Amino acid sequence: MEFTEIVRRRRMVRSFTEDPVDPAAVDRMLAHAVRAPSAGFSQGWAFLRLDTPADVTRFWHSTSPDPEADNAWLRGMRTAPVVIVPLASATAYLDRYAEPDKGWTDRDPGRWPVPYWYVDTGMASLLVLQTCVDEGLGACFFGVPGERHDAFRTEFGIPADHVPLGAIAVGHPAPGGSRGSAGRGRRPVGEVVHRGHWGVTEA
Repeated sequence: MEFTEIVRRRRMVRSFTEDPVDPAAVDRMLAHAVRAPSAGFSQGWAFLRLDTPADVTRFWHSTSPDPEADNAWLRGMRTAPVVIVPLASATAYLDRYAEPDKGWTDRDPGRWPVPYWYVDTGMASLLVLQTCVDEGLGACFFGVPGERHDAFRTEFGIPADHVPLGAIAVGHPAPGGSRGSAGRGRRPVGEVVHRGHWGVTEA
């Protein structure tokens, strides 16, 4: 598939069919994810791959404020046969930038006006989403409630210095599974691109 078509077709899919996902496709998603750029080549990301029914059920149970809740969003999302959790580690960046070629030996997070451990892991996550499209699959990136991070870490043995950036549900899209949020459309380029000075927009 042409890259332009991948970008055009990428949507958040919120409901999936019962068809299994080829493990080789998940392999490719993660192989592409680690090709993302990272500050100082720190590569402070990790990915939890959950691709068995038991593990996916454990994910939903550990991350849901109310595991027994039943609503349309959860009913659709819980049909995903695969969940990938991207995790970001600030420690990897602080360690990397304390090395001789960087020299920030105080390891002060305040040196980072933008926390690149989140930025870089987000870019890796986008590569997963784009690979899903290329594989003929659907995916949805969604958040893990902050109050459930500890339960999630305990359930899956996640180190304390790794923060779940969110989670990516993966599967074959069900009919109507990619309906957008409240019918919101995309903002046009001319509305969001400022050329040379704020307020000077694209024609």
